[in-house]
Amino acid sequence: MESLTQRQQWLSVLAHSSASALAEHWQALHLAPRFSLIRPAEIGLTRLMARMGASGKRFVMGDATVTRAVVRLEDGTLGYSYVLGRDKAHAERCALIDALLQQPQTHALLTEKVITPLAALREEQRQLRAREIASSKVDFFTLVRGDN
Repeated sequence: MESLTQRQQWLSVLAHSSASALAEHWQALHLAPRFSLIRPAEIGLTRLMARMGASGKRFVMGDATVTRAVVRLEDGTLGYSYVLGRDKAHAERCALIDALLQQPQTHALLTEKVITPLAALREEQRQLRAREIASSKVDFFTLVRGDN
């Protein structure tokens, strides 16, 4: 079984992936594992917290919908997922891939064909967003007048 930090990394990649990109990578593998739904995909709310600028005080920014699912493979391995939004199929697919990533026989294949490309796509999107933000950054400064 993989270390917790590796699992956290692939769960993060799965949760942040778009449903269409994940489905495309998954379908290309032509895998048909047998599994059962322990917790069919459920939609709920989570509260989003933020911090104020200078003081760092927390406040409630709002709520977001979250879909979660739990699957079990035939050997008893459990896979979990939590994804933003209301896409039940996406949540169940993420949970299934989580369970399969814990299996030695499918771990390398899924890491190479699903997790690595999705992680690269996520990093590319992050860098693009960072460049967009940097291009609109404004530096404010104060001029000190000599008569004070």
